[in-house]
Amino acid sequence: MSIPTLVEEAVARGITQMVLTDINNSTGVMEFMRECDQKGIKPIGGIEFRRDKQLLYIGIAQNKEGMRELNEFLSEHNLEKRPLPDSAPIFHNAFIIYPYSYTAALKGNEYLGIRFDELNKLYGCDLAAIKDKLVALQPVVVLDKVGYRLHEYLRSIDLNMVLTMIKPEDKCKPTDMFLPPGQMEAKFSRYAFILDNTRNLMNRCVMDFPKGRINLNRRTFTGSRENDRELLEKLAMKGLEYRYGKSNKVALKKVKHELKVIDELDFCAYFLITWDIIRYSSSQGYYHVGRGSGANSIVAYCLKITDVDPIELNLYFERFLNAQRTSPPDFDIDYSWDEREDVQDYLFKRYDKHHTALLGTMSTFKDRSIIREIGKVMGLPKTEIDSFTDPRQEEANRKNPTFKKIAAIYELMADMPNQRSIHAGGVLITEEPITYYTALDLPPKGMPTVQWDMYEAEKIGFDKYDILSQRGIGHIKMAVKLVEENQQRKIDIHQVKVFMKDAKVNAQLKSGNTIGCFYIESPAMRQLIRKLNCDNYLTLVAASSIIRPGVASSGMMGEYIKYHHAPDSVKYLHPVMEEQLRETYGVMVYQEDVIKICIHFAGMDGTDADILRRGMSGKYRSKKEFDRLVERFFEEAKKLGRPDDIVAEVWRQVSSFAGYSFSKAHSASFAVESYQSLFLKTYYPREFMVAVLNNYGGFYTRSLYIHELRKAGAIVHLPCVNNSDSIVNINGVDVYLGFVGVHGLNDIFINLIPEERRENGLYRSLEDLIKRTGIGLEQAIILIRVGALRFTGKSKKELLWDVHLLLGAKMKASNEVELFAVEAKSYSLPVLVNTQLENAYHELELLGFPLSMSNFDLLQTDYRGEIGADDLINHLGQLVKMVGLYVCEKTVRTKTGKLMWFGSFLDEEGNFFDTVHFPNTTKTYPFHGAGCYLIYGKVVEEFGFASIEVIKFAKLQILTNPVID
Repeated sequence: MSIPTLVEEAVARGITQMVLTDINNSTGVMEFMRECDQKGIKPIGGIEFRRDKQLLYIGIAQNKEGMRELNEFLSEHNLEKRPLPDSAPIFHNAFIIYPYSYTAALKGNEYLGIRFDELNKLYGCDLAAIKDKLVALQPVVVLDKVGYRLHEYLRSIDLNMVLTMIKPEDKCKPTDMFLPPGQMEAKFSRYAFILDNTRNLMNRCVMDFPKGRINLNRRTFTGSRENDRELLEKLAMKGLEYRYGKSNKVALKKVKHELKVIDELDFCAYFLITWDIIRYSSSQGYYHVGRGSGANSIVAYCLKITDVDPIELNLYFERFLNAQRTSPPDFDIDYSWDEREDVQDYLFKRYDKHHTALLGTMSTFKDRSIIREIGKVMGLPKTEIDSFTDPRQEEANRKNPTFKKIAAIYELMADMPNQRSIHAGGVLITEEPITYYTALDLPPKGMPTVQWDMYEAEKIGFDKYDILSQRGIGHIKMAVKLVEENQQRKIDIHQVKVFMKDAKVNAQLKSGNTIGCFYIESPAMRQLIRKLNCDNYLTLVAASSIIRPGVASSGMMGEYIKYHHAPDSVKYLHPVMEEQLRETYGVMVYQEDVIKICIHFAGMDGTDADILRRGMSGKYRSKKEFDRLVERFFEEAKKLGRPDDIVAEVWRQVSSFAGYSFSKAHSASFAVESYQSLFLKTYYPREFMVAVLNNYGGFYTRSLYIHELRKAGAIVHLPCVNNSDSIVNINGVDVYLGFVGVHGLNDIFINLIPEERRENGLYRSLEDLIKRTGIGLEQAIILIRVGALRFTGKSKKELLWDVHLLLGAKMKASNEVELFAVEAKSYSLPVLVNTQLENAYHELELLGFPLSMSNFDLLQTDYRGEIGADDLINHLGQLVKMVGLYVCEKTVRTKTGKLMWFGSFLDEEGNFFDTVHFPNTTKTYPFHGAGCYLIYGKVVEEFGFASIEVIKFAKLQILTNPVID
């Protein structure tokens, strides 16, 4: 049962006090207390401790301190990975309930719990010694028989067993549910003292946690609120001079105003801790991007938390802070993927492990995954399960009795919690020890993690610091380093304002040639850039937001593009729209725009605006809070005399934003990083693309980034034991693929081969490689087949012959240089030649793409289509045939729920073109994965961007794989 359901059912049965004791966790205790307080039930917190499915004891907190003791006990064992002991330690503020079978002596705070079906064990026993220690134990796990059956399915999924294999000890008892009123008393009627003991124990428990949401974050940075205020002001003024010089009166006025509001709302410590994070990471040479609503703040800009100038962009301060705001603004601090954990580690050391923890997250059972899980525990074959998740078999499935059964369970299980995990980057820094509110887990990441998610954290009173990682920063950081090493040029990548005025960079942006560039490389973003003729920073800021689903699905993206090309034709819905949204042609693009309209058009206040802000930024699990404002919006707008039809249309646009829009500062932060990537791609494309490959790519597969490397003039070589490193390297225009990308090659050799070469020189032969690395037959064959030993001058077939001869008997590795190199005997072999086609197939298998041949040369047909991508715009409205290499596809659902696709392809010249696949063609002509396709369709255009509406579509066959072994 969910906690609200649990409490509602208790109220319906007249229950007045209840203990929540989840198994080996305290995830639900705080929510339980809130729900009970609202419904008039006395809540008590606790934890049920189990080991190997066996109940050891139940801890019941007497008060807040008791909850901390229980949480700390469980946390200690979780963090140190120690099994729970047979007996509980001494708790000063918590009771311990052992099962009736427990035989050791009981301490003062310890009791024996007896279930009603165990009462027969008391018959004929002398109870004098334990009479005061017996309490009634009635677990409530499920609501009814249907809930019990669902419980069995959930246990089967958890244990990865079919239903028939589940044993009684694997699940709760069928009686573990609420008893009808009066039944408890009836069952214990011969032992009424047990119920008295139970009531007395519960009466002694008072969960003395503060009611309502209070600020539980670390309250000061320096130890004093006054000192915090003074330090923040000092840092802001110093940063003001750095950012704006000594005499910018506009900036000074804004800084003073913001400092006053920050102090009044008691957010000085939040700003200073964020500044401290930046100060530490900068001292380590880490590059960061600061974004989120906090980037609207000039104080944040002066503290170098963000690089977005709020004056230049005319950012809306009230989006960031207002008098009604109860929680601090968001600062999302992005680092490179390989630097983020060190920053988190710093926080744990700086702010103490008892007051610092990573934020958890709760995954739920979703969509097809539920069907698969249910099918597995029912013991169904994989083919049948696959058919149930195939959208093309929806109609047949509805008539299938097995599917109907699965669907019934699906309805019960949908959106139930599945497992706890780690939030993408949230860190909590608390005033009190965090174990007052949660036990801690130790996930694989190795840092203490709370047992609830961001939604629960906020309701309790915690606000997170977001320390995130993204590949885009890794691309930039490594590219700068590679340019310095390969071209002996130092780049100041923070000169973003210079990049924004660079004509070549802006021309690159306008062309849509943005592959590898953070946030602007996806097909949809490249299309939008071209439709907007985007060639400047401010337009890119807008583009970063209008690509979001809220703007796009409301139809306002099209409106924005249309008016961007013809600003004089703008028709404003209302004078207020013109007054507030002139910059975006009357279109709501950013969260700030929505808030402005709600305040100035509908007359709503700042409190309502804050709720809107939270709804739009996904702070709630659903749109419930957001939609509550509908009535108020209409009422207030009516008071101002706004026309009904205009109000309805404005609200339609407002509501479409829920959960799907950016603040302007957030978009601006993304655009800053995009310009940094663009600068590198424009002037140093080879080094930039190598950096993209070495930082786990981006939106596309490795093969596309290698295609971009070649377009940039790089000579891309297959892996080579004498030239390659573990990752891709570059020397001049020569680029050697790394061993990391070779499928099946073990990590030990990925690192050992280049390390040994650097230590003791180039490998002289296959035999030398084997002696120095100790590589085995299977791994050596992978290297041979991928071409990594071509330096020997021998064909792959000759090398395969040699390696079997050499490794017929075991050869010991030797990292010492031989005094006299004794070569193995050479045998005369017939000429063994590898064909280009054989090599291409090896590369497809071991790299995932061919390098020796193009995908087009692998085709059985010589046909390459009627036109190329660059010629599409000259054939508008015509039916054409094209041959394209698959790049990617995107699946979407239409308003009627039908599936359609958007595709991206390369023509033989390596130029992009895009396709649209409407629902009437998708079932007949589906995608079949990577490869080349023959595409027949109509050329269409939108805002100067041409694409193909597909009519027919088929994957082309490639040449047969020749037998080589």
